[in-house]
Amino acid sequence: MKKYFKTSGLAVLAAAAFLTACDPEIDAPEISKGDADFTRYVAIGNSLTAGFGDGGLYRESQLNSFPNILAGQFKLAGGGEFTQPLFSEDQKNGSGYLKLTGFTAGGSPIITRIPADAERPNTPALPGGKALTKYTDPVNNLGVPGMSVKGSATPLFGAINPYFERLLEPNEVGTKSYQQVIGESNPTFFTCWLGNIDVLTYATSGGVASPANPFSGITDQPTFNAVYNSMITNLVKNGAKGVVATIPNVTLIPFFTTVTVPLVRAAANNAPLYITTDTGVREADSNDLILLTTQAAIGRPDNVGGNTIPHGFHPANALTDAEVLDKAEVGEIKDATIAFNNIIISAANANNLAIFDVNAFFQSIQPVDGKAVLVVNTVNYTPAFISGNLFSLDGVHLTPRGYALVANEFIKVINTKYNAKIPTVNVNAYNAVLFP
Repeated sequence: MKKYFKTSGLAVLAAAAFLTACDPEIDAPEISKGDADFTRYVAIGNSLTAGFGDGGLYRESQLNSFPNILAGQFKLAGGGEFTQPLFSEDQKNGSGYLKLTGFTAGGSPIITRIPADAERPNTPALPGGKALTKYTDPVNNLGVPGMSVKGSATPLFGAINPYFERLLEPNEVGTKSYQQVIGESNPTFFTCWLGNIDVLTYATSGGVASPANPFSGITDQPTFNAVYNSMITNLVKNGAKGVVATIPNVTLIPFFTTVTVPLVRAAANNAPLYITTDTGVREADSNDLILLTTQAAIGRPDNVGGNTIPHGFHPANALTDAEVLDKAEVGEIKDATIAFNNIIISAANANNLAIFDVNAFFQSIQPVDGKAVLVVNTVNYTPAFISGNLFSLDGVHLTPRGYALVANEFIKVINTKYNAKIPTVNVNAYNAVLFP
């Protein structure tokens, strides 16, 4: 028996050696930069570029930003280092963020705010929020939460927005615009996803613009056109190539689609729901969009003229204008989005740049008859709140999986436009909303 096993073992080894020698060589997928130069990749944009998610900017969200994912793939084709204004490990909570900590007996999510730990002590708050830890070294990810096309041309924005203020030297705050920062960035390749804040701020405020905030309304088209084209001119002035992204229809995100008029009415035994619009109080219909943040206020027992009236269910205590995006305001936003996207596409074509039509992409992944149309390795992706894998707990920004999906779409248009062969990433390897 001993001799048998010895001989058998040698036979197996010999057979293995023979089979190995006969195996055909499997070539690794070819990786190529094509006509692009990723030596200095710079990302231009707002919160979606910065990696904002779950209602905040924090270290983990920054590490999962789509530009950081892209930069990792670009390195495979000779791309250079990519620096982000990361919060330190000691201040990893950044500006604070939302976390899913459980569910009520009725199945509603319990969402808890994790406090910020990157706020500068003994520093007055800016109009846009508390001052955050400074990061004034050169960076490649220039994503600034809250940055609009209109705001990018305004030096004062640095004295208003804490995320932009933290990137500026003290003497530059209020004197240096985002456009100037872009002009100094000198990329060899760039992505530019800017413009949705020019409608989103108005939308998430229920279509209410504040007279005290010049950036709270929908940006006028001449301003958007002039500033956006100036920005693209700055980016390509030294021969850089890049990708511009269009603005998605913001009314399709969970912030506006989770708490619907039919669902609210059904939960209240089909009682009529009343909303306040520019023209007065009326009954809501399915074309009016209730903000996600309004949910807790619906049905609240308010004292109105000595009577207790549930909020939203009587004309005398209708949902306020700021709590609902009525159908007229939805129309304004859709019209502005179309106009802005035409400007973006025209600027890209004029400069021979690649275009990632984010608006068309998000339109294409809307569920059909309640079923997901985007399925990646058996995992469904939809715009549904929490369960859809795409959107984070604020209902506006993406999960790491959502950002990875966006990164892959950028890669696809880069490969097509610039004859490159950049591999995509496994989106399912990234986190969606984490359950407790």
